[in-house]
Amino acid sequence: MPIHDWTRVEAGDFHDFHQCWVVEIRNALNRGLLPPGYMAMTDQITGRPIPDVVALQARPPKGGRGGAAVAPAPAPTARVVQKLERINYGKRADRVVIRHGRGEVVAIIEVLSPGNKESRHAIRSFIEKASDILSQGVNLLLVDLFPPTPRDPQGIHKLLLSEFLGDEPFPFVPDKPLTVAAYLGGDRPEAYVDPVAVGDPLPSPPIFLSDSDTDYVPAPLEETYNQAWAVYPALLKELIETPPPT
Repeated sequence: MPIHDWTRVEAGDFHDFHQCWVVEIRNALNRGLLPPGYMAMTDQITGRPIPDVVALQARPPKGGRGGAAVAPAPAPTARVVQKLERINYGKRADRVVIRHGRGEVVAIIEVLSPGNKESRHAIRSFIEKASDILSQGVNLLLVDLFPPTPRDPQGIHKLLLSEFLGDEPFPFVPDKPLTVAAYLGGDRPEAYVDPVAVGDPLPSPPIFLSDSDTDYVPAPLEETYNQAWAVYPALLKELIETPPPT
């Protein structure tokens, strides 16, 4: 199935598809694509730092932070009080985390949402997080089905490339502005980039399972995308599939 134009629906509508797609990727990997001893799990994206990349997080003790009880303070006052109502779907999205056994994280699959690129802060936060993951020796697969913005004019891969190589040129392909990129983590990450466009089938990039570029399984992006699309609400499908007015 060709990649759809997800700019034709709202961020929350894509968020629904995103969550379903991530689960389908997780299911396909656990149904036999991963070798024995590995498992894929969905894991909610968090901000920096990323303590769960190298070890399982410990659960906090019951009863909150502990220590002496403190009387609740009155609500703060100010001349102007504002509540920012925008929902950050980038932070609420899930990713797929692949572990070797119960502990070591060997790879992470991130499907970007519009929220990851809606502001300079959001895109900077995402790039710093991705850079941290790779620097810790964890492999990464990025899937970005949204066109470049003024904040990533040559795509998300160019921004991540710049974290390691500065102004190293990247051959951006204007007629294929979307990105599927597999990274081999470490001090000098290797990138395997597939530029794609609306209407293209999804590639099967490598999900690296160690520090070797020969130790990988193909990512089941096309199969799982089709499965998620099959159960996507019909009313939202119409918004995407109806030809735009001429």
